[in-house]
Amino acid sequence: MVKIYTLTLAPSLDSATLTPQIYPEGKLRCTAPVFEPGGGGINVARAITFLGGEATAIFPAGGATGEHLVSLLAEEHVPAETVQAHDWTRQNLHVHVETSGEQYRFVMPGATLSTEEFHQLEQKVLQIEVGAILVVSGSLPPGVEVSNLVALIRSAQQHGIRCVVDSSGDALAAALEVGAIELVKPNQKELSALVQRELTQPDDVRKAAEEIVRSGKAKRVVVSLGPQGALGVDASGSVQVVPPPVKSQSTVGAGDSMVGAMTLKLAENAPLDEMVRYGVAAGSAATINQGTRLCSLENTRNIYDYLCRH
Repeated sequence: MVKIYTLTLAPSLDSATLTPQIYPEGKLRCTAPVFEPGGGGINVARAITFLGGEATAIFPAGGATGEHLVSLLAEEHVPAETVQAHDWTRQNLHVHVETSGEQYRFVMPGATLSTEEFHQLEQKVLQIEVGAILVVSGSLPPGVEVSNLVALIRSAQQHGIRCVVDSSGDALAAALEVGAIELVKPNQKELSALVQRELTQPDDVRKAAEEIVRSGKAKRVVVSLGPQGALGVDASGSVQVVPPPVKSQSTVGAGDSMVGAMTLKLAENAPLDEMVRYGVAAGSAATINQGTRLCSLENTRNIYDYLCRH
């Protein structure tokens, strides 16, 4: 099996709680918080672990929140390679309102990353073995420019590391300019920004994804389409996978679960249709859970089997 690593520049310690209702000024009585590791790449590594694979999470960790984050990953048996950071790891809050079913996500800015701390992370990346897969996922924290991220991806590729990028905005566009990215997962709005035009017709999404593949920027483009599933494109063709109707409790972690599942299939050298189907199954499995929980192996397998039959 090809080794998998993930890079998270803005990790978080996520807490989730329930409250009967939300209103201003008064005291909102909440349930005891549930703490979980957070941050794009970290969640991808966790999803891969939950699905029976293994991925090493590379990230900065600072202060007591960073220590808590590292200990939670150890409890989940997710291997970690950390760089000691001066700033405390951020803590996010997810609140589920019982009476309305509404969800509130309070996302704090990532901890500032110094030039030296970023350099240490980069050195850990460049120690990855040739042919391994690196998933770069999540937002850029203060102190890290898009140009830093691009230089890191370029250096990784020059060392024979295969890169998957799950980002948005300028970071995603800049990463694609490096070229030969193994897999990207934009949503329809992000894809529209990448090709700089509106995607209004049913076929527009497929054509835009094909354009990126033909340009050599990415080998595979999988466009997440929400309830409509996902559309995958590579040099061999395209495939759209629509998930079965499930009762969605939370969309938190669905994208990371999807990327984790697809990266597992990428490591197995699976064909595009199998990769997208497994990704949609894991993403759908994550929505069944409340709060910040990711996909489970059982739910992912059940949905995947359903998709294979239909």
